[in-house]
Amino acid sequence: MTKKIIKRALLIIAGLILLVALVLGVYILYIQLQYYRIDDNLALDVENAQTEKLDDDGKYSVMTYNIGFGAYNHDFSFFMDSGTMKDGTAVAGTMSRAQSVDIVNENTSGAISAMQNADADFYFLQEVDRDATRSHHIDQTALVRGAFADYGYTYAQNFHSAYLAYPLYEMHGKVDAGLVTLSRYEVDSAVRRSYPVDTSFFTKFFDLDRCFAVEYLPIDGADAQLVLINSHMSAYDEGGIIRAQQLELLFETAAAERAKGNYVIIGGDFNHVLGDGADIFETQQLTPEWVAKLSDDDLPSGFSIVHAENADKTATCRSTDLPYEKGVNYTAVLDGFIISDNIKATAENIDTDFAFSDHNPAKLTFEFK
Repeated sequence: MTKKIIKRALLIIAGLILLVALVLGVYILYIQLQYYRIDDNLALDVENAQTEKLDDDGKYSVMTYNIGFGAYNHDFSFFMDSGTMKDGTAVAGTMSRAQSVDIVNENTSGAISAMQNADADFYFLQEVDRDATRSHHIDQTALVRGAFADYGYTYAQNFHSAYLAYPLYEMHGKVDAGLVTLSRYEVDSAVRRSYPVDTSFFTKFFDLDRCFAVEYLPIDGADAQLVLINSHMSAYDEGGIIRAQQLELLFETAAAERAKGNYVIIGGDFNHVLGDGADIFETQQLTPEWVAKLSDDDLPSGFSIVHAENADKTATCRSTDLPYEKGVNYTAVLDGFIISDNIKATAENIDTDFAFSDHNPAKLTFEFK
């Protein structure tokens, strides 16, 4: 009798193991079949296109803001991030989704208010969800368009995933997200450029389909165009190999436009510390392993980083391996602008105290030389 019970138990266990293996195999096949890269040099639609042209002696402004899919209030930490406190304590984020619909709406509304207060002529936004489990399927692109009804609008998708059943305690789910660029002025055309990305089996499902969006604007009184580049580079890149490839493509594109005589502004979330903004802010954490630096020496000839006048006082990104507390989290300047030498500009980082995102926005004021 005992042998029969043991045999039956072993059969049940073996059956369960086989079932789990089958389910896992089917799921892996599902996400692999759903995975694809978006084509490079994809033309983007400019919706609600404006007709007023830039003037060659005008003064303009552009704001960049990674709005963090509406999840990052001060309580939010992200499950893919980890770090170490100065006392040696290891910390790791826990959340994969915004805590509630209300929080996504509150954070998106707060980000929009910060944008409106900046009153910029152009906006570069990153991590804007169109339909995603992580943001409770709230269409943030629609909220942004509604708030800026007198701006032209382009959307460049850079995260499209099947249902990601990880982490098991709070699955990240399905994501459709991207970059949004808003313009008060006429845009001739726009194109999506695909960055190189990590294609290793696990990472490729979480590191987005990274890209940058390029917009071409006519300038009244000038033969050249203004080229605006909205970029979001990789964050999860051990050794910085992929980010180096991304920088190469970005800078080749920018240099080619400058060689044509165009005016070029690159803005966004570089996932590199810009200039000296790495270890200058009060923190109780060690410098994270992901920190990589970007200086003028790394740029092509004729380009420079515009360092915000308050860059030593206001960081633009906080660590997300633990909830936010000023002076505790590691912070740095990852967001900002690179300009060609035929543009004169100043910049400032806007302190929102990371109330609506794990990023603070940055604003550039510029004119043509």
